[in-house]
Amino acid sequence: MYSHQIKKGENYNLLKKCVTINILNYSCLDNERYHNVFHLREDHTGIGLTDDIEIHVMELTKLDQHPVPMNKGGLVNWLLFLKGIDPSNWEVLAMNEPMLKKAMDTLEFLSQDAATRMAYDARMKALSDEKSMIEGALAEGEAKGKVEGRLEGRLEGRVEGKVEMARELLALGVDISAVVKASGLSAEEIKKLLPEQ
Repeated sequence: MYSHQIKKGENYNLLKKCVTINILNYSCLDNERYHNVFHLREDHTGIGLTDDIEIHVMELTKLDQHPVPMNKGGLVNWLLFLKGIDPSNWEVLAMNEPMLKKAMDTLEFLSQDAATRMAYDARMKALSDEKSMIEGALAEGEAKGKVEGRLEGRLEGRVEGKVEMARELLALGVDISAVVKASGLSAEEIKKLLPEQ
């Protein structure tokens, strides 16, 4: 994931920071912190190698070991929600987190009966289909416009070429009927090219 950001031969300074987030429903680290952040460091001196790689390990089971205020907001509220806090406390969690409220509403909706979920899925599919149709129509229209523009440009170029050829023939004193045959322009168009006398 980290090294795939650049192509062979590109400079390493093009790499962007890579952050992994691991949310566990069990304890795996021998400490009491529910949120641990790891970076690449040298074992003996603790000197950091790079800040481009960061690993977050969040252990939901350790939330029970600490008094965690539900109205604090931020990460704690999300972790409490993911842990499965009693829905009667959801309102307190969502007060400071509008996106958490949206997640709660979605979970509540999806937890309803199978028919409701099927209706929801059908609606989401219809929205995706509509978006795809609109994007497809826009792309088709854009492609058609490009083709029409190229054809129009070619046509204008041909006409300009015929006009230029007719001017040159007229400048050489070639008869108008011969210029009409050579250029494909009408006699009226050729007469407009003649200098006014």
